[in-house]
Amino acid sequence: MAKKRIVLELGQGTSLRREDYSKAAERAVKNALWQNSLNVAEAFGFDKSDMIVEVLLGSQQPEKIDRDKIKDIFPYGVVTIESAFGGLDVCKPDGGGKTIIVTAAVIVSFEMEVS
Repeated sequence: MAKKRIVLELGQGTSLRREDYSKAAERAVKNALWQNSLNVAEAFGFDKSDMIVEVLLGSQQPEKIDRDKIKDIFPYGVVTIESAFGGLDVCKPDGGGKTIIVTAAVIVSFEMEVS
């Protein structure tokens, strides 16, 4: 069996006032997921629990993202979360904080036979 990527979804999320990296990451993942309704498991004859879900998050402070909170978004599948440096922090014009922008890539794969 070989792992085969089936879906790549991209999203962006923000925290406008609270500087909450986890909330921005949650919004980025939901933005990626909620744009589609893909029934890929059924299309390939798999159970939803067979999905291998890899989430890649980019933010200016990746250590501030609560990975368990992000993992809880997914009701099934084997989910891994990785945080890396990326995204964007935008300083507010009055110097009173920043807006957090987190980017997300959600990859869905399955273990499939190579023909």
